[in-house]
Amino acid sequence: MYREQIKVLDCTIRDGGLINKHDFDANFVKSVYRAIAASGVDYMEIGYKNSRELFSDKEYGAWKFCDDEHIKRVSDGIESDTKISVMVDVGRVNLDDVKPASESPVDMIRVASYAKGIDKAIAMVNHFVQKGYETTINIMAVSRDQGPELDEALHQIEEESKADIIYVVDSFGSLYQENIEDLVKRFKKIIKTKEIGFHGHNNQQLAFSNTIEAIIHGANYLDGTIYGIGRAAGNCPLELLVGFLKNPKFDIRPILDVIAKEFIPLREKIEWGYIIPYVISGIMNEHPRAAMALRNSDKKDNYREFYESLVNIGLE
Repeated sequence: MYREQIKVLDCTIRDGGLINKHDFDANFVKSVYRAIAASGVDYMEIGYKNSRELFSDKEYGAWKFCDDEHIKRVSDGIESDTKISVMVDVGRVNLDDVKPASESPVDMIRVASYAKGIDKAIAMVNHFVQKGYETTINIMAVSRDQGPELDEALHQIEEESKADIIYVVDSFGSLYQENIEDLVKRFKKIIKTKEIGFHGHNNQQLAFSNTIEAIIHGANYLDGTIYGIGRAAGNCPLELLVGFLKNPKFDIRPILDVIAKEFIPLREKIEWGYIIPYVISGIMNEHPRAAMALRNSDKKDNYREFYESLVNIGLE
């Protein structure tokens, strides 16, 4: 599937950080950056830009905050055309902490928002554009917000925002291919001056196929993570996506190397991927926080009880 306009964004460290409170060792992050740079992937999202007034650096690792100095430490000296991205959540970043793009190693800032908070997301995006950044708005939990408020949010984005890309985000890994087709077409019907992106979660083993479906219907910005790492069930595996796209600028070999060197050992220490509670939360269109809590409890494999708790069927 070759289409020159397609751009790939790796969010291994950002989404993977939701498993371990963003506490990746700098050498690990540097190994990931080196692999992404060598593979020709267009962007690497290295973490969140959160305010230390809201989150303590005693509880969270460096990639919760993405200080420019930390980013430079893992990227300097590596020749690369890969651009660096960070994500911000509405209400969780101090805008004054973000330097102009000309003074920062960051190229893109992605603003994550629910449809109901889109006015705040637009204000943030426009602020970052003034500072010289590429920007996106990632509309989270579209599996829940598909009423008129979504169309209203899209119209407001089209009319008022300076964002470059608008993302369809399957936050709970609950959507199927026909849903992706409908959503991408719905976004494109309203969004005429910006690109459409897709970010999928893998609760039902559909992140890769749903990404392909988004491509078919015109999404040109695509997210993936190395070895599918990410919150709970994880994301679209980057190696599958790169292999599918058939773009000669991409080289899968550095990704395969870093999987063998870093991610196979990491998978023995922290958990992500196809695990039944995450499947259940995807089927039920629920945030995986309850499933993640279950996996950290002494009932981590009590699948039936967990399923019944979600559908409000008490145990007999």
